[in-house]
Amino acid sequence: IALNEPDVSEKMQEYLLKIGASAQHLLGIINDILDMSRIESGRMVIKEEEFSFAKNLEQVNTMISGQCAEKGLTYDCRTIGKIDDYYIGDGVKLKQVMLNILGNAVKFTPEGGKVTFLIEEGARYNGQASLKLTFTDTGIGMSKEYLPHLFDPFTQEDASAASKYGSTGLGMPITKSIVELTNGRIEVESEKGKGTTVT
Repeated sequence: IALNEPDVSEKMQEYLLKIGASAQHLLGIINDILDMSRIESGRMVIKEEEFSFAKNLEQVNTMISGQCAEKGLTYDCRTIGKIDDYYIGDGVKLKQVMLNILGNAVKFTPEGGKVTFLIEEGARYNGQASLKLTFTDTGIGMSKEYLPHLFDPFTQEDASAASKYGSTGLGMPITKSIVELTNGRIEVESEKGKGTTVT
């Protein structure tokens, strides 16, 4: 509302935008904590309803390509083979998984790097379809010693990462839980200084 006032100075606009960004960040932390408590209490519900995968992907790509452009990263999203426009499942949770992983890729990839997202459909059986999503970045990567702890809540390889990257350490545990609740599995390969691939 304040940003729409005609006589707001540039400096004040800057302050208001920072307040807005901080509020969004806080909301993100609260939502992560709520999701984690739902998962731990067995109350996270996975819906089974028709959703537009094409629309979900378009929304994800709009957000991530914008973030990559701001940070000076190359973003490449491709589908391999035929992908249906509609599936039955939990479209909101699937979008959350895509945004969590891609958000990390953008966050931990320095300027000049690349983020790649490949989508392909696996074998169909008895009316069931499986999607294989592969996310690759040329970011800071992780050590082999840290990888087993990637899905532990509130953990980060580097203690300074929480302040540097503004991260809670809940994104990946939530992502893994959603993937497993939808009969999927998540695998991570990473090398320090070279990047990460999440499948």
